[in-house]
Amino acid sequence: MSRIGRMPITVPAGVEVTIAEGNVVTVKGPKGTLTQAMRPEMIIKHEGAVITVERPSEDKLHKSLHGLTRSLVHDMVVGVTEGFKKELDINGVGYKASKEGNKLVMNLGYSHLVTMEEIDGITIEVPAPNKVIIHGIDKQKVGQYAANVRAKRPPEPYKGKGIKYTTEVIRHKEGKAGGKK
Repeated sequence: MSRIGRMPITVPAGVEVTIAEGNVVTVKGPKGTLTQAMRPEMIIKHEGAVITVERPSEDKLHKSLHGLTRSLVHDMVVGVTEGFKKELDINGVGYKASKEGNKLVMNLGYSHLVTMEEIDGITIEVPAPNKVIIHGIDKQKVGQYAANVRAKRPPEPYKGKGIKYTTEVIRHKEGKAGGKK
């Protein structure tokens, strides 16, 4: 039995969950509304303030979908109540970020400025020139947007220059050691 899949999801007050035909789950909460179509063979039950996910058989596919489906529904409930955020740090001499309107403008050592537009469902916050915070209710969108920002200048292993997640640890390499004997 899937340890994650069998855990019940408690629905907090103020959150409305509807499960339509074909396992289309809609979650409405104080921060917004999320809708996602789950695999139709999974059994999603909503009783009172608890949602449970069951699998129809012990088939390998159903076992793998069990925990995934439960995690997706749980992330939707958490997203509409608390939301998700990713924090990015910018390290490097002259590397900085700013927000102009709904655009994130970054100076990352290239000959040009790197700009990224906010997408719907995502808000960008720049509290300091070397810190970017990405907020949203959809965990997948927040993570993907943060990964796209990080990909503009990933951290390099010698000096650690680049964009990294705040929680990320960069393993530094030693520089060239040869030549002097």
